[in-house]
Amino acid sequence: MDSQVSLQQTDNSIPAESTEHTPRMTRQQTLTLISMASAVKKGASQTVIGLIFGCYAVCNFIGSLVMGKYIVQIGPKFMLVMGLFVSSGCTILFGLLNRVPAGPIFITLCFVVRSIDALGFAAAMTSSFAMTAKIFPNNVATVLGSLEIFTGLGLILGPPIGGWFYQSFGYEVPFMFLGCFLLIMVPFNIYVLPNIDSDPSKDSFFRLLTKVKIVLICYVIFTQSAGLGFLDATLSLFAMERFNLSSGYVGLIMLGLSLPYCLASPLIGYFTDKYPSTRSWFIVLGGVSTAVSFSLLGPVPFLHIPSKLWLLIIMLGVIGFSLGITAIPTFPEIITCANEQGYEEGLSTLGMVSGLFGAVWSMGMFYGPIVGGLITQHLSFEWAAAIQGGLALLGHLDDITAPYGQFIRPISSVVIERDHLEEEHRVHHPQDTVFGMDEQAPPVWMELQHVDGDTSEVTLI
Repeated sequence: MDSQVSLQQTDNSIPAESTEHTPRMTRQQTLTLISMASAVKKGASQTVIGLIFGCYAVCNFIGSLVMGKYIVQIGPKFMLVMGLFVSSGCTILFGLLNRVPAGPIFITLCFVVRSIDALGFAAAMTSSFAMTAKIFPNNVATVLGSLEIFTGLGLILGPPIGGWFYQSFGYEVPFMFLGCFLLIMVPFNIYVLPNIDSDPSKDSFFRLLTKVKIVLICYVIFTQSAGLGFLDATLSLFAMERFNLSSGYVGLIMLGLSLPYCLASPLIGYFTDKYPSTRSWFIVLGGVSTAVSFSLLGPVPFLHIPSKLWLLIIMLGVIGFSLGITAIPTFPEIITCANEQGYEEGLSTLGMVSGLFGAVWSMGMFYGPIVGGLITQHLSFEWAAAIQGGLALLGHLDDITAPYGQFIRPISSVVIERDHLEEEHRVHHPQDTVFGMDEQAPPVWMELQHVDGDTSEVTLI
């Protein structure tokens, strides 16, 4: 499981369009800003820089789906180890791009390295999540939440360490250091991780998305990652312009987002594993609090609340805590929904769920900086944050109403099935006068019970 620690630190090469030093999320801000500065010196325009970092999310999206589908054929351990190896190599190569001549060659190599890095990271993350769920089937949220402690440490320690390496040793060293660290994890994971064998499944992502609840959970994941991407691209400039803060103080403000997430994740993971029925309510609670917090980041103009630094820090803390109570339960909840959908409880299903999770997260990280940046540019940060909060609220309102819709639909289908079975029962068993109540007809009653697999709903008829 140590592999996930390093994997969590490697995620986060996703775009951040701000050109200011706004440290956050380990490599996502520190190394991104360093490489952006180098790209500008090499003659790349802001549009090209945005595309270079945007291609990471696109390739991660595609790679997550492909790796999730074929995890059994490739092998989860091999996929994780090779993903780590590819990602470490690409990180080192990205640090060496500073030596490439300026112009089309430099830009082309940037696209190639970033794209391959995204595929390697998708392989590593998809396999690591699937293996975690396979090895700890009854404690998925607890393990993931515990691992997020190290993610939080990466969010806190990554920026100052990376910034210090850059200021002390130059452009190449931060990339070399992180790449070599990942490379060391390759033999460690080869030795520690078990081999997991499984049979491939004929199920697909499309069937997985036919369940309404899974679609809604995916939307929740999308809004959470889009919110983080939006903050990466816009919050630093807003804080510097509004409160006249230096980049160092902005980095300290970001601790208000990282620390609560680090603390909330293991607690929510343990609680939701112990009481699985609370997952949906935690997802809803976290989403609603996220929506309110985004609306108060600015705050939104129609509230007529003056912008205060203390309010911004508190809202970032609430967003960080809300992210923990929202994101951690989503992965095991999708697994539960997939099993209810008839998917086999095996590695193939876990791989598809992991791939779906990674793909949706990548979509949000691509959408958040681009759309959030455009709205900020044409309106303001306050309105852009409020719109982002509105997207989160919309998804969680759907989550609130979804259980009632799912309750009504099975009842309707059971009524139709009941009428059909009742007619057949009367034809073949004319001596039975009360359908479903006669103990002499258990096969028919059991068949009726099996509609949607919920006996209590059938009993209501």
